[in-house]
Amino acid sequence: MDIYEIRRSNLRELVTERFNGRIAGLAEAIDRAPSYLSRCLTGKTEHRKRIGESLARDIEDRLDLPRFWLDVICATGETRKQPAAAATDHPELADLTIWDDQSPIEDDEVVVPYLHEVELAAGSGRFAIEQTEGSNLRFGKRSLRKNGVQFDSARCVTVRGNSMLPVLRDGAIVGVDVAKSSFGDIIDGDIYALNHNGQLRIKQVYRTPTGIRLRSFNRDEYPDEEYSFNDVQDQGINVLGHVFWWGMFAR
Repeated sequence: MDIYEIRRSNLRELVTERFNGRIAGLAEAIDRAPSYLSRCLTGKTEHRKRIGESLARDIEDRLDLPRFWLDVICATGETRKQPAAAATDHPELADLTIWDDQSPIEDDEVVVPYLHEVELAAGSGRFAIEQTEGSNLRFGKRSLRKNGVQFDSARCVTVRGNSMLPVLRDGAIVGVDVAKSSFGDIIDGDIYALNHNGQLRIKQVYRTPTGIRLRSFNRDEYPDEEYSFNDVQDQGINVLGHVFWWGMFAR
């Protein structure tokens, strides 16, 4: 699911919860034409307008929603109820829950472990990517099925840095389908978790005639990176999996 579809889904839910399903009510609240918003929310792709960055942030500001509320998928994959704006600094994060091996597993949930970087030797500057023991995230089975992810193929990764702003902030959690871990699985422009010589990276990936291109959302600070097939081999660049979900924990 791309960022525009996530925003559209969240906005449709917002119209249902806050405006009793009336697009005109939303239009009045954010000072936009009802016809324009109808095109943003329509199910007909040939007539649909994208909810871009500027519009998404303007909607959040005018409706007193937390910034990037429209960009977040809840962890369960179920319909998300509209949060109370003053409940917490990040009310949209309430569905995310860290748990350990002592927490009971519900019938409709699965354990999704974490991947992280581990330094191979103190001060060596070399890292390997391993699975974190004893810390997992709850995922609804329905959410994984909806995204075509086998239960035992889901992993979680923490995003570090600001290269993927404004969509993925520092500390964001992404769900990764490790079954889609070959360059042949790449869908141009989708987000993937990569092992770059032991460094854990989250990037948009494109195939090129001579190799791959890695792209950050924050392209002002992080320009595109081009790698030939030889570079991919020499630098140990491997696809860990396809990013099918992301969310954020309150701090």
